[in-house]
Amino acid sequence: MTTKPDAVFIGAGHNSLACACHLAARGWKVAVFEQNGEPGGAVKSGEYTLPGYRHDWAAMNLSLFAGSAFHTTHGAELARHGLQFAPTAHPFATLFPDGRWLGISNDAALTTARVRGFSDADAAAWAALTDAFPAEADAIFGVLGSPMNLRAFSSLGWKTWRARGGGGTLDLARFLMMSPRAWLDQTFESDHVKATLAAWGMHLDFAPDVAGGAVFPYLEAMAGQAFGMVLGAGGADTITNAMVKMIEARGGTVQCNTRVTGIKQAAGRAFGIIFEDGTLVDAEKAVIANVSPSALLKLTDGTGDKRHEQAMRTFQHAPGTMMIHLAMDALPDWPAPELKRFAYVHLAPSMDQMAHTYAQAKAGLLPDEPVIVCGQPTVVDPTRAPAGKHVLWLQVRMAPGRIKGDAKGETTATDWADAAEPFANRALDILENYAPGTRAKILGRHIVTPDMLEADNPNLIGGDQVCGSHHLHQHFMNRPARGYADGTTPIKNLYHTGAAVWPGGGTGAGPGTLLARKLAGN
Repeated sequence: MTTKPDAVFIGAGHNSLACACHLAARGWKVAVFEQNGEPGGAVKSGEYTLPGYRHDWAAMNLSLFAGSAFHTTHGAELARHGLQFAPTAHPFATLFPDGRWLGISNDAALTTARVRGFSDADAAAWAALTDAFPAEADAIFGVLGSPMNLRAFSSLGWKTWRARGGGGTLDLARFLMMSPRAWLDQTFESDHVKATLAAWGMHLDFAPDVAGGAVFPYLEAMAGQAFGMVLGAGGADTITNAMVKMIEARGGTVQCNTRVTGIKQAAGRAFGIIFEDGTLVDAEKAVIANVSPSALLKLTDGTGDKRHEQAMRTFQHAPGTMMIHLAMDALPDWPAPELKRFAYVHLAPSMDQMAHTYAQAKAGLLPDEPVIVCGQPTVVDPTRAPAGKHVLWLQVRMAPGRIKGDAKGETTATDWADAAEPFANRALDILENYAPGTRAKILGRHIVTPDMLEADNPNLIGGDQVCGSHHLHQHFMNRPARGYADGTTPIKNLYHTGAAVWPGGGTGAGPGTLLARKLAGN
């Protein structure tokens, strides 16, 4: 590299790429370095089963990205570099063991009618939530999109108080602290309706009884009905590829197969990065590390602030996930043909079962009945498979990163090399019970265990796809540590980004965007 970049990035996850894109658009010279063979982190796609069948490695739902502040600012430029979305009006459904199902579609009347099939009172509650959503969304997204520093938080609090009044502001704060079960029990009477929404909490480490988790089932349900869902045309990696091209078009670089082993610093200030072979790359203004908190400590050999170091050392991760990628001769024969229209079909029959599964995974046990998220991307985007064929994207939640035993007593394996097949078969058995004949339609299969996810991306410790629990003690101004939720660190010019930093996991690129705006001043 002949000229010193303004900013160097460790890791090419989507938050790094979004941050680099924004800075490059503001005139910064950026250089991104990734130890893996391709950029994107958990947002990548490939032919993991058979030729012609494209699967999303981990992230599939790009709605947060499509609706993000980053995309609002840079979407037109990204589109010129190939970004394409595949929208659907039928985001998700839950199928129950009794054969009944509830689906959320981008049609309020249709969705309300489906809810009415379970409860007239719940249909009325749903209609009230639908009517209130625009105003509630403005307040909630205002919180989730705000920098978590004292000045911004105070300004947001005053704005919210003026708009909602004291009582309304306190009601919002109460809601943000509620568990999914608490909110759902207070809002609905049908266990089927409650379970349909509660399943979304399991995507973000919020089992039904975990405080602070109510907002995610609420937002996914209301936003899914209001806007539908967005996948990536051809694969989730459409956002990765477009951001890389945008960076390169603006004079930046993205270099893979390059492992950073240290951060060059002196007198409490970061100057650059050190590669595995000893090569040094200096940075004029910023070193930005998209790494897990524990990795940040290793790269710096300590940050010089005992409280910050303790927070990085004790940062807690969510349970893991197993991914099963399937090449299919046809879609599952669900009991209701309408289910073949949905991007996601959850197999999560009750809040009690979800709580049970979560507790088992947290205890290090392979759950006896894991939650299955069955993604059907080829329903939305047929280009991902040969004509008439399909792919299924199965998330098996939850799974222990480190196995201590099997809650079902079927295997004695305590490492994923031996537990992968029996646990994958347990998940496929569940799918088969809901949709008999599915196994016979499988043409190819690829299992990705929690330790494989971590080996591919060290930020996904124990297969934790959101790089850290979002429980209240580790969220908002505490993500990843009090005083450092804005991406700063105790070392001057060293910044932290990625899902471990506020506002956390998901494809919305919030951590990278907020940091870029902080550094660029807009």
